[in-house]
Amino acid sequence: MPKDNSADAKSAILYRMVMSEHTCPYGLKSKDLLERHGYKVEDHHLKTKEETEAFKAEHDVKTTPQTFIDGQRIGGHEDLLVFFGKADPADDGLSYTPVIALFSVAALTAVAFTWYAFGTLLAWQTLGWFVSLSMILLGLQKLKDIESFSTMFLNYDLLAKRWVRYGYIYPFIETGAGILMTAMVATWLSTPLALLIGTIGAVSVFKAVYIDKRELKCACVGGDSNVPLGFVSLTENLGMVAMSVVMLALFLT
Repeated sequence: MPKDNSADAKSAILYRMVMSEHTCPYGLKSKDLLERHGYKVEDHHLKTKEETEAFKAEHDVKTTPQTFIDGQRIGGHEDLLVFFGKADPADDGLSYTPVIALFSVAALTAVAFTWYAFGTLLAWQTLGWFVSLSMILLGLQKLKDIESFSTMFLNYDLLAKRWVRYGYIYPFIETGAGILMTAMVATWLSTPLALLIGTIGAVSVFKAVYIDKRELKCACVGGDSNVPLGFVSLTENLGMVAMSVVMLALFLT
């Protein structure tokens, strides 16, 4: 849809729910988005359920907010994102954003630990803390909803397919091993556990993605994940394996 960006044409009409007990968050986002793109917003509040239902019936729409520009209905907040080129209408929803955010936080926290412990930004221990902190954060994501995680996990994990209960205990193993590795205690327990789940995970992901060529979502950040199963998941598991091998070797020497 063509857009007129001239100064005198930058106006939009927005209808959104603003009630005493509820203000639509997508309405606020739509208003903010329009204003950030230089539009003067004629902001209409739908103050009751009856008023909202009447508006939807009049314009034959199922949801609010609704934005109109140059006499044409653009639609809701997602439609507005597409209109401004900030979203792809054909997007399947898959994204690496959750794991990028998680690994970034783990990396920065590992650097903070290193600075506190050694007075420098980077050391060999930084990499170890990065892996163990990532395990903790990933485990927490799974613990939010173990039922959903275990269901998604069953799509590809080889051990879970043979022993369903493994999907329920996996988040506890991952989180617990990560905590012990971060504290660098009980190496005799944490490293074999991390080595076990990392090896099984790596083999499972490799088989599902690179041998069976299946397109699946990864349960690595929980059962509501939209992260594609693939390289990131394989790297996560191989990181656990590598750290476990190093820590076990240091423990035995």
